[in-house]
Amino acid sequence: MKAVRWGMLSTAGIGRVVAAALKSSPHADLVAVGGRDAERARRYAEDIGAAVSFGSYDELLACDDIDAVYVPLPVSMHSEWTIKALQAGRHVLCEKPFALDAADAARCFDAAEAAGRLCVEGLMYRHHPQTRLVRGLVADGAIGRLAYVRAALTVSVPPGDIRRTTTLGGGASLDLGCYCVSAIRLLAGHPLRVHAARVLDPAEGAEGADLRLAATLEMPDHVLAQLDVALDFPRRDELEVIGTEGKITVPDPWLCRRGYVELERAGETRRLPVDPDGAFGLTFADDPDNTDAYRIEFEAASHAIAHGTTPLFGRADAIDQAAVVDAIRRSAALGRPVEPPASVAAETSVRPSVRP
Repeated sequence: MKAVRWGMLSTAGIGRVVAAALKSSPHADLVAVGGRDAERARRYAEDIGAAVSFGSYDELLACDDIDAVYVPLPVSMHSEWTIKALQAGRHVLCEKPFALDAADAARCFDAAEAAGRLCVEGLMYRHHPQTRLVRGLVADGAIGRLAYVRAALTVSVPPGDIRRTTTLGGGASLDLGCYCVSAIRLLAGHPLRVHAARVLDPAEGAEGADLRLAATLEMPDHVLAQLDVALDFPRRDELEVIGTEGKITVPDPWLCRRGYVELERAGETRRLPVDPDGAFGLTFADDPDNTDAYRIEFEAASHAIAHGTTPLFGRADAIDQAAVVDAIRRSAALGRPVEPPASVAAETSVRPSVRP
């Protein structure tokens, strides 16, 4: 398989992690960076080892030596530049959260279908063997019947940080909640009703984004789920999956660096290795950013692009994800339970052919 040539829109910090990840990938090659300032883009490209830089996003999209574009821009710019990249004939992997709402997500995939290109939401942990292991344990009944899922992600960032800037799509529910919601959906399906409460960011004024948010989700088959996120708490990365006969604890669910998950059943706790045979060559604790998770994500996207196949997570998943996050945000704003729109994942549609 020929390596897919990637360009990156933005000189964001996460791009350095992605660049490091792709250095060890034979299937994905980061070749260009586009920024809003030509000199800054040049220095950034030099730092991360990209061969070409551009002083505007439009210039990068016009480059014929790029097959696909990675979009790690502020959330408020995701849909605009995803659509522009698709219309320019580039495949797109857009960082989480993919869109501000389900309608924006749908517009992006409409553009992808019109252009015959692939569009992927970048929640990297979903492709990691650790997540596959947890999903497999639940599906195989290792903890009996699934009953409860609890997810948490909290960080501490100062006022003025992009993640706390309302006009750029900041807020705990968008920036962090997308991880928790996606894990709950992966394991328990599409929620029937959500109940949420929030604390607004005082630094952003009365119309500011949420600084903290907690939610309870009523899932199919009498499963309950809860999540909490915050931008002014100590770092917490937590995922618990409880069934009628046991519990799975994932100590590092989002960056996947521990190398094991814990399975508790019949009074016994076992540590199950994520990569017991070394097949994935994972680095775990030796890699604090876990570039492995990003490498695996980009390799999955590059494989789909090169072979014209359907990504593991596509249109329906991205639209459902955005709809659930939006429902949680609306519930918190309204102070009452909200029912998300019905899942579109079951809809049958014929996907247009994708040109590599």
